[in-house]
Parts: sequence; C-alpha cells; structure tokens
Amino acid sequence: MQKENGQNGRRAEDFDFCAITAPLTAWFNRVKRDLPWRENPTPYRVWVSEIMLQQTRVEAAKDYYLRFLNALPAVEDLAACDEETLMKLWEGLGYYSRARNLHKTAKIVCEEYGGAFPSDEKSLRALPGIGDYTVGAIRSIAFGLPSPAVDGNVLRVCSRLSADGTEISDENFKARLKALLAPAYPETAKGCSDFTQALMELGATVCGPNRKPECGSCPCRKICLGYQHGTAETLPVKSPKRER
Repeated sequence: MQKENGQNGRRAEDFDFCAITAPLTAWFNRVKRDLPWRENPTPYRVWVSEIMLQQTRVEAAKDYYLRFLNALPAVEDLAACDEETLMKLWEGLGYYSRARNLHKTAKIVCEEYGGAFPSDEKSLRALPGIGDYTVGAIRSIAFGLPSPAVDGNVLRVCSRLSADGTEISDENFKARLKALLAPAYPETAKGCSDFTQALMELGATVCGPNRKPECGSCPCRKICLGYQHGTAETLPVKSPKRER
C-alpha cells in the first residue's frame, strides 16, 4: 500500500512553500499569458471561466468565453437567459450539464444573494456545479482571499517542489497541500489573486503535464527538491491505469 509520505520518504510538510511566493509571483507578472478571463477578474467572470475550462483546453475556451461574456456580461443576464439561447452559446463545448449548472447557480445568486456572489467557502460550495477547486479559484482570484485552489496542475507542481511521492489521486494529499499552501499567500488581495494564478500558470506551462518539466525556466528551481534530487520527471506518482 502507498504510504502517506510517498515512495521516497519525503513529505510535503517538510518543504517551505512560503519560499516560493516571491519568486513565483514575480515570474508570473513577467511572463503570464494574455488570457481574456484575467482582465477584470470579477467573481462572475472567474466563475464562468473556471466552469468553462473544466474538460476544455485553454485555447479552445478563449473564443467561447468571449462570445459568452459578450452575450451575457453579468450574472443577471445569465439568470434571465432562456435555455435555448444558453445552449446555443455553449454548443460545441460539450458536457452540457456544466451550462445547466451555470444557469441554476446564476438564478440562485440573483434570487438569494441579490446578484452578488458570496465570498465564504460554505455558501460557494453549496452552489450547483461548484466544487472545491472552483471555490478556491473564485475566493482567491476574484475576492483576493488566501484560499488555495488545488487541481491537477497544482498537485503536480507541489509534488515536484516537495519531492513528495504520495499518489496524486490521494484525496488526503490534496487536503494536506491546501493547508500547506494557505500560509504562503501574500497579505494583499492582488497578491492572493496572483499567487493562485501563478501556481496554475507554472503547472500549465513550465511544469506541464505528460512531458519533461522545463526546469531551466522555472523560477523555483533553486529551492525545488524534485529538481535538486533529479526526481522531478518521475513526479507526481500516479496509480496504474486499470485495464479496460
């Protein structure tokens, strides 16, 4: 059985995640991609982008996002939109339950919260289609709160930084990383927003999936244990895929 502290005996708890805050956010502000949802990151815009990016590549989502926001620029517009129009805007993205949950949530936000998204974790988590990761993204990026958003990209980055060989599918590992990342968030709202996006950016580009990490371009390589020990390419540990 996989031990909680991973195959190599190292634990993420032994790594100082606060040490990555400054170099990572500085790097992000130098090289970040120009993505439409990064402009004016209101709760509504962040929410729509995060739901749209589920099961959809960034490049494929860009035009859909711009068209969607042009037609429905505010949560009130989405709540009042008829289902036929909504499905037409979503056509081609697939996983249509995402669009239906967007519609349900928009109506709840308008009816129960006066059109203003709640910022507390419990209220956000109760909205249709909003999971743990999306809650963290909305709270940190839109509200500027120290609320980690841990997805596959962030799990991969943190596994390599700390050289923790715990299986990436371990839900307890995700909870551990959220607790470890929270103190690394800056004190300012912009800092919180930048830090979450910087982790996402690093995991989507330099420390990307299914390929060799570009350690030479990483702003955290001097403190990355995976890089120091030559194990970055072998992390994160994934459980073997079951045969069909």
